[in-house]
Amino acid sequence: MRNRKIFILSILLFMILIMFLALSIGAVKVEILDIIKILKNKILNVDNQNIDIDNNIIYIIWNIRLPRIFASLLIGGMLSIAGVTYQGILKNPMADPFILGISSGAALGATIGIVSKISFSILGLDFISIAAFIGAVSVIFIVYNIAKINNDVPVTTLLLSGVAMSQFLTAILSILMLLFDRDLNKIILWTMGSLSGQGWDSILNILPYGIIGIVVLVYFSSDMDILLLGDESAKNLGVETDKVKKIVLITASIVTAAAVSVSGIIGFVGLIVPHIVRIFVGPKHIKLVPISFITGGVLMVICDTIARSIIPQEIPVGIITAIFGGPFFIYLLKKRKEEVF
Repeated sequence: MRNRKIFILSILLFMILIMFLALSIGAVKVEILDIIKILKNKILNVDNQNIDIDNNIIYIIWNIRLPRIFASLLIGGMLSIAGVTYQGILKNPMADPFILGISSGAALGATIGIVSKISFSILGLDFISIAAFIGAVSVIFIVYNIAKINNDVPVTTLLLSGVAMSQFLTAILSILMLLFDRDLNKIILWTMGSLSGQGWDSILNILPYGIIGIVVLVYFSSDMDILLLGDESAKNLGVETDKVKKIVLITASIVTAAAVSVSGIIGFVGLIVPHIVRIFVGPKHIKLVPISFITGGVLMVICDTIARSIIPQEIPVGIITAIFGGPFFIYLLKKRKEEVF
């Protein structure tokens, strides 16, 4: 209990520290005290002339870096709680938010948006983001209905359907990349994931999905705990297993779709964060879901800060998360193999 409280307090303090460091670091370095003055003036709606700070610096902090940091926190958190859900419901420690083909659906949708040259926005989201969201959500429902047998959705069938759909959509994506090679660079950059250019509009558009996702998953947290005992045991304890699985899997998938529609494909966050958090807070989802949200957000802010500041040219954040996540995935595979043999 004491270790758990220390971990929660530490991650919250660490989150605040990382946010201030992320605001300070970049092509233009800004002092922490100046950042505090800017935030104080903006929050209190005080005239900027009261502080001796260049207006360009104020614009960079408030309109560029701060919304990007909040977008990182939100997207990292959303991918993390989706990872918690998939690993719990599918009983697979190597499951991540893209296991059902969501990334392929989003990538195909975004590619169609890129090559179509259609240009308009709805509530701050451009057509590429809208197409990515539609592609990801469409795949969720197609895979779910393919796997459905009467009113039951076996986990193995669901996983196989997701893998098959992912391969099929990847093939279509490859054809489009060959046919529209002039847009190849833009497509590849989108599939690598980036938080560049995210403003307050993007945050407001995906925030409802993050809030609804965390509320639904916390509400069903005790049912997800019981499902870890197995479907038969859960049914005997009064859990409507098929209903719970359907609700939480669809919720986690839509949360993932909303996140990637804005950021592109960012892997490994939803894989590694749940494992790190379980070490400190245990397997109960009532604690695992919200703390994974915070931890995933902090990890994403760190990775994005590294991506935009390690070299003069910005690196897609998906590359940074892969550098961290790849070795961790290998560790999980090795540990899994040792458990089996």
